[in-house]
Amino acid sequence: MTRARGFTLIELLVVMAIVATLMTIAVPRYFNSLEQSKETTLRQSLAVMREALDHFYGDTGHYPESLDELVSQRYLRSLPVDPITERNDLWVTLPPPDGVAGSVADVKSGASGRARDGSQYGQW
Repeated sequence: MTRARGFTLIELLVVMAIVATLMTIAVPRYFNSLEQSKETTLRQSLAVMREALDHFYGDTGHYPESLDELVSQRYLRSLPVDPITERNDLWVTLPPPDGVAGSVADVKSGASGRARDGSQYGQW
């Protein structure tokens, strides 16, 4: 009588238990790193747009009327996508102080929710 070669049920269960244990360690770290990268990208996008606003003001003496004007005047190649909302049309614009021409002096994220450090995305 010949016996078929293969894995026994016990061997397969041991392998599955090992894989499950490794997944419980790896998956939370993966999602943490995704959140961290989104937050870093959002901070960088805000910094780039604020710098473009400052350059626009320095060159023209007034702030732009919209964020699209930064793109049309080539201060930005395109409006960045907010990594939290995954859209580029939800940026919140803030007007300049009274007496300064233009409509957009600062920009904030339109994302709701809190970052990992407890601060709100909309306050960055």
